[in-house]
Amino acid sequence: MIERYTRREMGKVWNDVNKFRKWLDVEIAVCRAWNKLGKIPTQALKKIEEKTYVDEEVVERIKEKEKVFKHDVLAFVSVIARQVGEEGRYIHMGLTSSDVVDTALALLIREAIEIILKDIDNVMEEIKRLAFEHKNTLMMGRTHGVHAEPYTFGLKMCVWYDEMKRHKGRLLKAKEDILYGKIAGAVGTYSNIPPEVEKLALEELGLKVEPASTQIVHRDRHAHLITTLGLIASSLEKFATEIRHLQRTEVLEVLEPFTKGQRGSSAMPHKKNPIHSERICGLARIIRASSIPAMEDIALWHERDISHSSVERVILPDSFIALDYILNLFHDILKGLVVNKERMKKNMELSKGLYASSRILVLLTEKGLSRDYAYDIVQRCAMKAWESEKSFKEALLEDEEVMKYLNEGEIGKALDPWEFLKNRDYVYKKVFSDSSE
Repeated sequence: MIERYTRREMGKVWNDVNKFRKWLDVEIAVCRAWNKLGKIPTQALKKIEEKTYVDEEVVERIKEKEKVFKHDVLAFVSVIARQVGEEGRYIHMGLTSSDVVDTALALLIREAIEIILKDIDNVMEEIKRLAFEHKNTLMMGRTHGVHAEPYTFGLKMCVWYDEMKRHKGRLLKAKEDILYGKIAGAVGTYSNIPPEVEKLALEELGLKVEPASTQIVHRDRHAHLITTLGLIASSLEKFATEIRHLQRTEVLEVLEPFTKGQRGSSAMPHKKNPIHSERICGLARIIRASSIPAMEDIALWHERDISHSSVERVILPDSFIALDYILNLFHDILKGLVVNKERMKKNMELSKGLYASSRILVLLTEKGLSRDYAYDIVQRCAMKAWESEKSFKEALLEDEEVMKYLNEGEIGKALDPWEFLKNRDYVYKKVFSDSSE
């Protein structure tokens, strides 16, 4: 991922120094396991632990070796073994490349997931704040982009919060599913390394043993993870798209924060554009697009090929880095979001009270009219309001048939927007059942 969208903490997870350090963690964990089984002398292990390291200079040496070997793991092992000297012969004993690479990849992914989980918590906290702050901020609910029934901005935030809560659960499940390693040799048969080494090494690393590995940890696990990141990104795009719609000049109910000195257009000084929400939508497409190659990586030849390797070198870091970026960007948008209550109220008036058509329909059916007959009456009054300067209430009061069944008080109550929202506490209780608010 380009530097523009790379935050420091997540970027450090996926840099070469951290990658090779994780490879070294695996190699040392295996050496310790061999030592417990009596295969590596304690003094040799101690020297390996004390002498081996990875920094920027070591990474450059590995890259130089790789130019010759055309094999990054062999280059890594060669450079690290030289740090130790004679005892370097014990490093990578009985292993195949994927024992190191796949096991270390789980360690990298664990670090990255922890950052994303923290990001999600921060976003959820801001959504929750807005939900309670705007519990009674009246606005128009829309379906198909058209006025439907009264809503509150707080209820909209309830939807977003619950969706993010589901994503957090999904990511925790994906984390559980991805934290597997394998140290079982060339095709997973433990031909040159006993199962005890795998068990001891993975326990030290905090990973579970892949039950039936081949040369690799199976890629359905990684596809599960990547598709979960894609789902999270898709919801962020959903939320950002809503902000973009609500910031349109004709609507203008919410606005992204616009900071001092910020400029909206190179040509039009008046512009305040939802550029950050648009950026979220764009990067969400990239993250979501990684789901397809991740699923295609599942189908490898026989016990393993490396067609997945080049793909993962791109989609794993890029997906995590981009998602970390847009989660934090969305958090900043929410933190400074401008909610225009007066414009919400004014926009409600545009449809002249027609939002109450459903309640009038229900009232008429309760008076004994068939639903179809009542629907025709209400639609007739609604169209009269649409096509004239009259409000829906006036159209209803002027309709003789309506007035046979309803009085002005009943109509007035039906038009009260808060009658539509009397059960909002029930929604809040469902969404924030663990909340003390």
